[in-house]
Amino acid sequence: MGGSGGRGNSGPSIPMDELYARSQSGTDQRQYESDVEELLRDVLGDFNNRDVETINDHLETIQDALSTDVDGTVELAFGGSVIKNTYVNGLSDVDMLVCLNDTSLANNNPEQLLKYFEKMLHERLPNTEIKRGDLAVTVKFSDGHEIQLLPAIKTATGFRVAKPKVNEWSNVTHPASFAKKLAQVNQTNGGKVVPVIKLVKAMNESLPNSLKLSGYHIESLAIQVFENYKGRATYREMIKTFWYQAQSGVLHTISDTTGQSRHVDDYLGASNSGARKQISSAISRIITKIERTENLRSIDGWKETLEI
Repeated sequence: MGGSGGRGNSGPSIPMDELYARSQSGTDQRQYESDVEELLRDVLGDFNNRDVETINDHLETIQDALSTDVDGTVELAFGGSVIKNTYVNGLSDVDMLVCLNDTSLANNNPEQLLKYFEKMLHERLPNTEIKRGDLAVTVKFSDGHEIQLLPAIKTATGFRVAKPKVNEWSNVTHPASFAKKLAQVNQTNGGKVVPVIKLVKAMNESLPNSLKLSGYHIESLAIQVFENYKGRATYREMIKTFWYQAQSGVLHTISDTTGQSRHVDDYLGASNSGARKQISSAISRIITKIERTENLRSIDGWKETLEI
């Protein structure tokens, strides 16, 4: 009868032992993915336990030191990873914009202000490690917290900060505009982009210093990668997607929307520079490590990649 052949048209039967193996494989994969997500959530929990009270005490000490001989008010404003919520204790500095408007130092150039910061901090904190660079003075406290102090002039619409390699003030920068864009992309992706950035920063630490991406560069790449992201909203999948796209993304310059510089990644030179190709190769090694970990379904592999 015509209706009796339907069963036979379904193709060759699959042995029960193979069906069982397939079901077990699927179960193992789901368990593995669940375990990885739990691990990544635990790591993020450790990252988010920033000692706010201690940092605030350090900032108060710094503000008192810099205000000692100044007529007027020295204002500290968070910048960098803190204002963007991508700060990772031990991996990120606390960047502070030191605004000296309406003070006796307001007309000084950046180099003069950096020398002033260094002098006053050495006097107030004689046993603390203090280093002066081209753009900032870094204070490293004995508890491991590092605070970078960038001289700034506050304007009605943003800030002027020191230009790289020249003793001049920049055009007006708008750090809040970048933070707002990052917040929008983060919200669109269920609040997972900022946590992924923190995890990527941890993985970035596995690279030699000469091949590490800057925090601002990682954040900018993340906006590019996830602005129109349609993949699975898991930390594991988003980390993989970031590195896959960053491998080619680092080869090209990214415009700096804050106005502080022409590109967020000027430290790597022009598009397709030798430095960019070296970092792209380093990222390919991270990808290989992730793929090996995925093939083995290895939780320890993820721990190794995150250096925990």
